Amino acid sequence: QVQLVESGGGLVQPGGSLRLSCAASGSIVSINTMGWYRQAPGKERELVASIASGGSTNYVDAVKGRFTISRDNAKNTVALQMNSLKPEDTAVYYCHAALISFIAAGLEVGDYWGQGTQVTVSS
Repeated sequence: QVQLVESGGGLVQPGGSLRLSCAASGSIVSINTMGWYRQAPGKERELVASIASGGSTNYVDAVKGRFTISRDNAKNTVALQMNSLKPEDTAVYYCHAALISFIAAGLEVGDYWGQGTQVTVSS
């Protein structure tokens, strides 16, 4: 059984910073891509940033230059440093991992999600 547990988030004023963290645990063999998605009210969930096991990163245009994603492969963690936050960054942020895990029948490839953490940018 695999779990992704997020921490961070909260209320911040425009221009402020927040750091989100996510730790994956359980019967993990290896993690390919880790990333962060967000979903604002009335909108579809969108990819914010992702990072491959080798360290290559991908960002949505709206956050380039403001957000930085990083990961610790040894600890199965991923973090999102968010600077210069704007009201339009307000959303529920979800951690995601594409990974291989042990199951009773052998190995399983799957996508796992955290429970979501609220980020609100408002004065």
